[in-house]
Amino acid sequence: MKKISVTIPCWSEEKSIHQMYERLINVFHEELPQYDYEIIFVDDYSPDNTREEIRKLCAVDKKVKAVFNARNFGFSRNVFATLQYGSGDATFMLFGDLQDPPELLPEMVKRWEAGSKVVIGQRTKGNENPIMYSMRKVYYKLMELLSDSKQIEHFNGFGLYDKSFIDVLKKLDDPMPYLKGIISELAIEQSIVPYEQAASLRGKSGANFLKNYDLAMQGITSYTKILMRIATFLGAGLGIISAIFAIFVLISKLCNWGLYPYGTATIIIGVFFIGAVQLFFMGILGEYVLSINTRSMKRPLVIVGEKINFEQEYGKEEN
Repeated sequence: MKKISVTIPCWSEEKSIHQMYERLINVFHEELPQYDYEIIFVDDYSPDNTREEIRKLCAVDKKVKAVFNARNFGFSRNVFATLQYGSGDATFMLFGDLQDPPELLPEMVKRWEAGSKVVIGQRTKGNENPIMYSMRKVYYKLMELLSDSKQIEHFNGFGLYDKSFIDVLKKLDDPMPYLKGIISELAIEQSIVPYEQAASLRGKSGANFLKNYDLAMQGITSYTKILMRIATFLGAGLGIISAIFAIFVLISKLCNWGLYPYGTATIIIGVFFIGAVQLFFMGILGEYVLSINTRSMKRPLVIVGEKINFEQEYGKEEN
């Protein structure tokens, strides 16, 4: 009997834990009775009663397991670690706020059995703020222009992953993994299931502008090189223009001695323009350096504080 592991990254999900469990149980009992399963809740140090609700389920059903992080490690790191806890032939990951429907699992399993190693869910409609949605669309277009590998739009990690692909993820030594880029680059045999995203039972998203910005910069610094090359080309171009302009000024001065001095407005505009360009690319360069620095420190992806209902005890450190 094949086994499907359901892994659920959680943060402040006390309102949805039991509903998530009930909906998953219904899916397995009614539509996938031929499969064994396990349900693993992975809590990233929630400030509410999420852990207490998970403990209640673990006490009554040994197929429910729990992983509690020792502190909050952030969305990207927790999601990537969550994918690796399953022991099944495939791992189904969805998020604890129930925006992504568990009822899509049978369709994903069908495609998995047909040969797809990775079956991902892609949002066609959601309850996102229109401004944030527009900014996200711009980001995807930017990544399409700048990245060597095409990024998957409106994808957050929700999907079914074959064990062979999970094994590939476990070999990656990256403390700052960008899952969207990794899936785009490494998931060769993939299938996409469109769906409409529901409203979060949490009431509001846990991601604010700064967290979204951090995730966007993670993608840009991980999968683009062209910005740094633009800076090189732009610097060279401005240098050539400046040299030509200097020669023009010299000849103009020699031929029309009384025409100078020129006004200071042109100089001020030029200085501010060049300064703005320098500051912009210094910021981009800083993001790249920050990304390199974080990866070079080889920190663990997360540190686990407690595990419940796992058959054997693991060390505190999870890579």
